Amino acid sequence: MSNTEEKNLPKCVGIIVDGNRRWAQDRGLHTLRGHQAGYEKLKEMVDWAEEQGIKYLIAYIFSIENMNRSKEEVSYLMDLAAKVFLDDTPQFKEKNRKIRIAGDLTLASEKIQKIAKNAEKETEHCTGTELVLAFYYGGRQEILSACNQISKDIIDGKIIPPINNEIIKQYLWTKDIPDPDCIIRTSGEFRLSNFLTWQGVYSELFFPKFYFPDFTKESFLEILEEYSNRKRRFGK
Repeated sequence: MSNTEEKNLPKCVGIIVDGNRRWAQDRGLHTLRGHQAGYEKLKEMVDWAEEQGIKYLIAYIFSIENMNRSKEEVSYLMDLAAKVFLDDTPQFKEKNRKIRIAGDLTLASEKIQKIAKNAEKETEHCTGTELVLAFYYGGRQEILSACNQISKDIIDGKIIPPINNEIIKQYLWTKDIPDPDCIIRTSGEFRLSNFLTWQGVYSELFFPKFYFPDFTKESFLEILEEYSNRKRRFGK
């Protein structure tokens, strides 16, 4: 019996990796160093999730709104993303882990689009923990994209109304990925900031006060323990 079955642990965890810049500022470091620390922490978190038998980890790493940040910061974040797609993909493949992208990749550069799609392709047959990167992501934009594509397919005769939840789900950027059982946002902010707007309606929410680079395995296990003790009624 797996840890997930024994402890009633989540199958899918969403994580908003918040507080990287403030973490760096508190230490007198350049804010970009905070993103590097967050990147290293996310890789640790994949290890923790796999150890607990958690199949899916959805990480909010770059929102569509983040495009409005300084050119220097956006460029640095793209460099970090490229490092994941280029340098870390072989390691993911070796560990039987899958990389997935959820977001509007058409907003990214051609280079980023190419290497991101290649990372997905290289790991598509892996059967271990899946790291789903919410990249160029926005929950409202995801729903609008789904609605527009559904409307087109209705006109083309591919879909016959009425539309139901299952149809909509197949047009989301997270199709074939289960809804998150819980969503964690670090840094003490009490909002979801356009993350998994459709999928997170029944997620258990956790808002630890520490910044994402300060996340520890012990804190993660404490959250999972609290999750296992919550009663999820889904409106019943």
